[in-house]
Amino acid sequence: MDIIFFKPIFKNYIWGGKNLKRKLNKKTPYLKTAESWEISGNENGVCELLNKEYKGKNLEELFEDKEIKEKIFGKSSNSYEKFPLLIKFIDAKENLSIQVHPDDEQAKRLGMPNGKNEMWYIIDCKKDSKIIGGLNTNLTKNKLKELIEKNEINKCLNFISIKKGDSIYIPAGTVHAILKNTLICEIQQNSDITYRIYDWNRKDKNGKRREIHLKEAIEVIKTENKPVLIANEKDKENQVITENEFFKVERIQCDKVYKDSSDINTFCAITIVDGKGKIKFNKKEYKVKKGTSFLVPASLGSYTLEGKMVFLKSYLNKFLEEK
Repeated sequence: MDIIFFKPIFKNYIWGGKNLKRKLNKKTPYLKTAESWEISGNENGVCELLNKEYKGKNLEELFEDKEIKEKIFGKSSNSYEKFPLLIKFIDAKENLSIQVHPDDEQAKRLGMPNGKNEMWYIIDCKKDSKIIGGLNTNLTKNKLKELIEKNEINKCLNFISIKKGDSIYIPAGTVHAILKNTLICEIQQNSDITYRIYDWNRKDKNGKRREIHLKEAIEVIKTENKPVLIANEKDKENQVITENEFFKVERIQCDKVYKDSSDINTFCAITIVDGKGKIKFNKKEYKVKKGTSFLVPASLGSYTLEGKMVFLKSYLNKFLEEK
């Protein structure tokens, strides 16, 4: 059993910048890159495996291999038809659209496998940076739709101040937007469903405005929803920054050595968001640095991270024995 590395998939949406190259060491082919999909089995971007023993395979194919699925992804993986998470870096040079995602029940009603609950970890941002999360007043869906159609949505948006190291959990149905000059790691359900509400009246390189999905958005919006902000606590070496029924994420500050062991119930995805070092296990070791993501198989056993770094540890939070 080995640590599994992936070839990232890059997306060059119109709001992207250059920080995936400059700050995360990504070898993107684009002058400006919006996203790097680090660990993904989504139909809009399935990551190839970089390990020699899995050469020619991608994450989706590995997840469908019944002989090794449980050993790599854990007992809980049997509850899922596809790899359940999507981990990405996002460089918002400009504002993202104001948008919303459906929950599982809504997505299935619309003919999709699951919804999209997500979490953002702020890797870097400028002073006085903000994000949009939820509404600042109680509104009916009809009143919200009226404000959107009048181009007055700014009147009801909830702006939240952020700083490096903060994390924000965005439950499905929450109106939200990442705003300019923000570099984040996003951990989410495996979904690429986005309903745009407002796109700042901007145009793409062809002079066209991007599609707005007002009807679908109003149907899935939960006007009472608010994000959960957890401020960075620098004195905490190990901090749970998100825990919900779909996934759990820990922020771990390793100043020298961090020892851990795999869990037979679930794989573990690790994303280095600052610093550098190495991971050691079973007489093997790999160098890792800011911008590196990899998967720890459920049956790997003991492993150690050495160096000075901050990393996110993501894993499933719904096990078979709980059913």
